[in-house]
Amino acid sequence: MLHSDLIDLRATTLEDLDFVLDAEGAEPNRRFIGQWSRDQHTAALDDGDIMHLIVQDRAGERAGYVILTGIQDRNLTVCIKRIVLQTKGCGYGTMTLKLLSDWVFTRTDTHRLWLDVKDHNARAQHVYEGAGFKLEGTLRECVRTEEGFESLQVMSILRHEYRYE
Repeated sequence: MLHSDLIDLRATTLEDLDFVLDAEGAEPNRRFIGQWSRDQHTAALDDGDIMHLIVQDRAGERAGYVILTGIQDRNLTVCIKRIVLQTKGCGYGTMTLKLLSDWVFTRTDTHRLWLDVKDHNARAQHVYEGAGFKLEGTLRECVRTEEGFESLQVMSILRHEYRYE
């Protein structure tokens, strides 16, 4: 579906869901992202308002997944609900973000692309800022965890801010 010299993004299938659930629940990822059940992921595969994609390297090995929501939003606002990578430190996150942003702003009428990120996830915030996303604000202590409450930072990029490369 979406291609670069480094990775491909393709539609997630039912056969990918074990990988998706394993990646989502893996220790390096679990503390940074929400957790969905198999049923929630399965329902997302058939929802016209959601794009559920597998990130794979050029050899075809699955490296992660991404979920976009709001594809049919009447306000022309799309959310990057989740980016999860099992393979870290290879630039896959940065390239995934670039492919998604390019697609959103060149193939749809989307005006605003947004996401939220846990306030302690500095690595992801750095990637988003590098892609032109701007901090909109903080949702203070809005996520309940076993350790207490965590805050989310809302970040976005608008169509006129996006640089096509």
